[in-house]
Amino acid sequence: MDVKPSCNSTLELLERAYRLRKFTHEWLKNQKYSDYWLLFTTHDEWTIVKYVMEVLQLFQYWTLRMSKRHTIALHHFITVYNVMFDYMDGVMQALAKKKTRWKEDLYFAVKFAWQKLSKYYTEVPPITGMLLISADILDSFRKLQLSRK
Repeated sequence: MDVKPSCNSTLELLERAYRLRKFTHEWLKNQKYSDYWLLFTTHDEWTIVKYVMEVLQLFQYWTLRMSKRHTIALHHFITVYNVMFDYMDGVMQALAKKKTRWKEDLYFAVKFAWQKLSKYYTEVPPITGMLLISADILDSFRKLQLSRK
């Protein structure tokens, strides 16, 4: 699975900004930078940033986990897609009836991500799909975990 790191880069940028928010606030208190005070992020905006970071964390988890593997990861394909679809369905369900503008925007962003992921998933040719299903069924690690339960 080849995944571009754009979600991870966005998350890292937001995490860094969130960690530095107090320092940025102190910096902007300096009279020398008073012209920039209007640029400082409000408490409500930081709440939005924190929520967006939470939404992006699962994307980061799976992209990093799959990119760090030094073995074949084909058998994880179905699991990763199912986890991602379930996760995005949950986020969209939580945001579906919200009327706050940023929550509506986030809902549509997640919906777009779901559609994009769905496009990749549906473009898998049938023969490749059978190979992926077979790889998932034959995954010895998964079988070992099931037998331990």
